[in-house]
Amino acid sequence: MPKTIDAAALRDAILGDDEIAVFDVREEGVFGQCHLLRSINVPLSRFELLYAKFAPRPSVRVVLMDDNDGLAARARGILAAAGYSDVALLEGGVQGWGDAGFELFSGLNVPSKVFGEHVEHHCGTPNISAEDLKAKLDSGENMVILDSRPMDEYHRMNIPTGIDSPGAELAYHVRDLAPDPDTLVVVNCAGRTRSIIGAQSLINAGTPNKVMALTNGTMGWHLAGFELENGSTRTYDQTSDDALDWSRAAAAKVAWKYGVKTVDAETVAQWRKETDQRTLYLLDVRSPQEFTAGHAEGFQSAPGGQLVQATDVYVGTYNARIVVGDDSGVRATMTAHWLIQMGWPDVFVLDDDITTLPPASNAAALTPRELAAIRVDAVSPNELGQGGDGTVVLDVSDSLSYRDGHVPGAWWIIRARMKDDIAAVPAASRYIVTSSDGVLAQLAAADLQALTDTPIAVLDGGNEAWEAAASTMGEGYENLASAREDIFYKPYDREGSPEEAMQQYLTWEIALVEQIKRDGTLVFPHFDPS
Repeated sequence: MPKTIDAAALRDAILGDDEIAVFDVREEGVFGQCHLLRSINVPLSRFELLYAKFAPRPSVRVVLMDDNDGLAARARGILAAAGYSDVALLEGGVQGWGDAGFELFSGLNVPSKVFGEHVEHHCGTPNISAEDLKAKLDSGENMVILDSRPMDEYHRMNIPTGIDSPGAELAYHVRDLAPDPDTLVVVNCAGRTRSIIGAQSLINAGTPNKVMALTNGTMGWHLAGFELENGSTRTYDQTSDDALDWSRAAAAKVAWKYGVKTVDAETVAQWRKETDQRTLYLLDVRSPQEFTAGHAEGFQSAPGGQLVQATDVYVGTYNARIVVGDDSGVRATMTAHWLIQMGWPDVFVLDDDITTLPPASNAAALTPRELAAIRVDAVSPNELGQGGDGTVVLDVSDSLSYRDGHVPGAWWIIRARMKDDIAAVPAASRYIVTSSDGVLAQLAAADLQALTDTPIAVLDGGNEAWEAAASTMGEGYENLASAREDIFYKPYDREGSPEEAMQQYLTWEIALVEQIKRDGTLVFPHFDPS
């Protein structure tokens, strides 16, 4: 009989001081409709790719939940096989939590979203409406617009004249981007959170300029009827010596005010030997480009602004140790001071240049252990392109990726739903399973082997290899075997006019403040904003 835990006991554990990982194994689209505030979405369809990242210590306490549909029990089997020794299922699933009288939330990254609203209210972060910003732009006022999102989001759409400078980069580069203290600095994102956090970061750092957050970001700009730019690539240059000196001094003041703790590389090395006792997250908060160019052993990429914006995408065990690092201490300190205010108890800044640490030696170490036991044939894009009577391609990528490009004629299916949904797929003499990079396809193919005697193979390299071979790509939702519940769609990704979805999103985020008070499982420490 699987170990279980009731809702009241789980709530007490979440509020306690011991480490705990709370995993909701439903698809993201289902999770986004209704979930526990402090749960982390680890969909069963991608469970093997994620669980070790979120709960790297096999002896940590793990609680799994679903809709009482057996998904959590399947996830428990995966964890048991991997040596996890303290795993329980939430009695009654997610609905059991609601039936106990506790709050259920919609949306994604909710703790970070509500934190942004808390910061605006607590700190009185100045803001500017889209209409007022447009008037200032039209009048040629001395100002700069800094977009706090990653380049891929900025490149898709941005406020005219805006410069991409993701969250943790703002204080690091602002003196180069706005050297004149009389220049108005406006920070924006797509909605609200990163605008607020970004603007307040600059204020906390003591930026001499007047700083304001753009109310409702690019959504607010769009809803006001103004045009957005598309395809922009404007960004910061390498930090000047003067800007670096200023940002280091600013970060030191922030560290003092918010009690940011530091740790040296020698201590981190010792902590890495203790990971059977305490969970340790080593996070490189530099840009993804810097991380890719070279990073330290054991560190994962977690760009500072995104780490604050979506902490639950990077850290899955509460009360764990967190070490953030960069090359100057500026971006790490600005990131850490927000994590501390979010209530993470053991956050440390690496007191060493991360680029001087021993480099990562084996990227393959991140490969899921479950792949080693899989035995399935592979076909090249060329072999698949030659076709064959009765061959059916199954694509287990996320539905957005499938929509934007897939092997022509492929059927899209959710891996965790294959047992039921394979019936919607035409009869086949052979199944070829594919995914974006081919990794998830291997796991899905192993599942499929247990469901059918039909020959099965995977597309070597997945859809990326197929496209690289100059093969034609299909587009749209042409063959759906599963309901599209794998993704909680952002307003910009929904079909039809996005305006209603944008307004719903903005209303939802503001309303989180009252809901989180009713929930009571997340309380932000108090700091004097003055």
